[in-house]
Amino acid sequence: MNAKVEKAGATNALDMVKLMLAGVLLVAGIVAYYYFDWSGWARIGVLLAGVVAAAAVAAFTGLGRLVREYLAESQFELRKVVWPTRDETLRTTLVIIAVVIILSLLLGLIDVMLKWVVLDHLLKFGS
Repeated sequence: MNAKVEKAGATNALDMVKLMLAGVLLVAGIVAYYYFDWSGWARIGVLLAGVVAAAAVAAFTGLGRLVREYLAESQFELRKVVWPTRDETLRTTLVIIAVVIILSLLLGLIDVMLKWVVLDHLLKFGS
């Protein structure tokens, strides 16, 4: 058993301050992007600087550590995936296209038959 057990969602005050600072940096970057009338690259640079600074501050919180662990584990699991070859992908795509065409024709035929029954026979039967 793991002796180091943490409560889910438990964050300390310093983490909260860091997350608020990250939020302030992000909002400052967005406000600077819209408020200042700079050239296109300067505006984008200020916005990116705000986003990067906010992400850097948030990365050093408990939540940031959990996100980094999640991304590392996701990358590890992604290496286990066996991707199909080009031929397998092509064959599967052709089968899917054929099934879609066949089902489209089948549904169209059912629609025509229901139209024929309802409009041509049932509605004329009552009049």
